[in-house]
Amino acid sequence: MKEFQETLYDSISQCFRIDRMYFEHKTEHQHLMIFHNAFLGRVMTLDGIVQTTERDEFIYHEMMAHVPILAHGRVRDVLIIGGGDGAMLREVCKHRDIERIVMVEIDAEVIEMARQYLPNHSAGAFDDPRLELVISDGMDFVRGAEAERFDVIISDSTDPIGPGEVLFSDDFYGQCRRILKPGGAMATQNGVPFFQIDEVRQTRERMGRHFADQCFYSAAVPTYYGGIMTFGWGSDNPELRRVDRETLAARLAASDIETRYYTPDIHLASFALPKYLLDALEEPAADAAQ
Repeated sequence: MKEFQETLYDSISQCFRIDRMYFEHKTEHQHLMIFHNAFLGRVMTLDGIVQTTERDEFIYHEMMAHVPILAHGRVRDVLIIGGGDGAMLREVCKHRDIERIVMVEIDAEVIEMARQYLPNHSAGAFDDPRLELVISDGMDFVRGAEAERFDVIISDSTDPIGPGEVLFSDDFYGQCRRILKPGGAMATQNGVPFFQIDEVRQTRERMGRHFADQCFYSAAVPTYYGGIMTFGWGSDNPELRRVDRETLAARLAASDIETRYYTPDIHLASFALPKYLLDALEEPAADAAQ
């Protein structure tokens, strides 16, 4: 029996039984694997770390996409950094009022293999005429963007290891703030704080330098071992995360989107963090100066 053992942490790991291997290859940027697990369905890993599974991906992608978009209420232009499996794009495309979606992915092979072996993730979203797909480093894109401006920026990155490390830097957050329209919002993947608390503290320090309102919201994604997962939030408008339930419900109804996890109540509750995390965020980051 073949198994995949995740290598994210030094002292603890989780194993996944490989019932069928679909693809394994070292791309130009990272080691990519896609296999089938009897319970989770198809699983994608990059550099020894699970990125997404068919069974629970909807939780992560609905929360990263619909929270900022519905909080804003008038989104026309969206930038997605990363997200090569296509599921974030799928959720963003469900919003009919969005006029333009720019997706920047560093690894074209991730997109190619996800379209072939994880077709339900994108569900045809790569064919949406509003999409402008850019194969490039996300940091290079935001740094070089001159006239580009977006209502929502979603950083659907890997963990801050390898190609994803720069997407957690002070410079990256600053450049994203520069190309965000007034009143816009940014959401980022920010790890499992029970095990990755320094990552959350560093984001608080770095992202907080550039956004008037910086905080975190959360969701429990079973595949990401260790409890809740945090998402970084940044905006120049604190009222965006205080939109009332009735307004969120009206916006969701008007969008005519079917969700499996997201609700207006979950949206509001997701910004309430557990005490251990609030206490930890009061402590300085290990490298707050970077």
